[in-house]
Amino acid sequence: MKTYIRRREKNTKLLVLFAGWACDENLFIPLFTDEYDYILFYHYSADEALVLPEMKKYSEIILVGWSLGVWAAEYMAQKTGINPDLTIAVNGTPFPADDKYGIPLHIFEGTLNNITEENMNKFYFRMFGDKKTNELNKEMIPGRTLKSLHDELRWLYNRMMEHSNEGFRWDYAVTSEIDRVFPAENMNNYWAKEKQTRHIILPVPHYFFHNWKSFTEFIDFVRSYRKKRRTRRRPEKY
Repeated sequence: MKTYIRRREKNTKLLVLFAGWACDENLFIPLFTDEYDYILFYHYSADEALVLPEMKKYSEIILVGWSLGVWAAEYMAQKTGINPDLTIAVNGTPFPADDKYGIPLHIFEGTLNNITEENMNKFYFRMFGDKKTNELNKEMIPGRTLKSLHDELRWLYNRMMEHSNEGFRWDYAVTSEIDRVFPAENMNNYWAKEKQTRHIILPVPHYFFHNWKSFTEFIDFVRSYRKKRRTRRRPEKY
């Protein structure tokens, strides 16, 4: 597993981000601002040990899991020892290879067994959702070898079949109506039963962070969404 760390001496807030499969730091660094320290986990495998900086005292720690990173956040929770104040699951569930709550098994296994350059181009296209968005974000597409992608997905698949962490709590789940990677219906099936998690559904594709200028703005959006839901006027009684 690879770890990207960015710290500023003055910062008192930390954002911990668990990326999905087939990622590198290029997908996320443009959204990093000076308001947070950052720890990004990606390229999951057993080849590299978990790397964590010496943790300073933070006034707030926010954890975001995206795509398969939702599962990874739960899997790595005890190993990192990070105790977040706020958790946000984005376009994923703790059961990423699952016919009811995740990517159907035949699709997941089909991807694992057919990682080619052509198929990866199709995957990133589906991830961004359409031709225009794919073109807009093409410089952010990871430059990784096919072997590294296969090794990562094989490792993830094997771990998913053996792990369950029922003690992890997600405060928010943000999912997409037009996700072409994680079936929206399956994500809805899972988060509908998690009553402690506030579920936000947006008309966007699987990767949508570029709709905000920074992760700071995205986090503010999630929090303000909560406030809007809480301040909704009740219908008048007649």
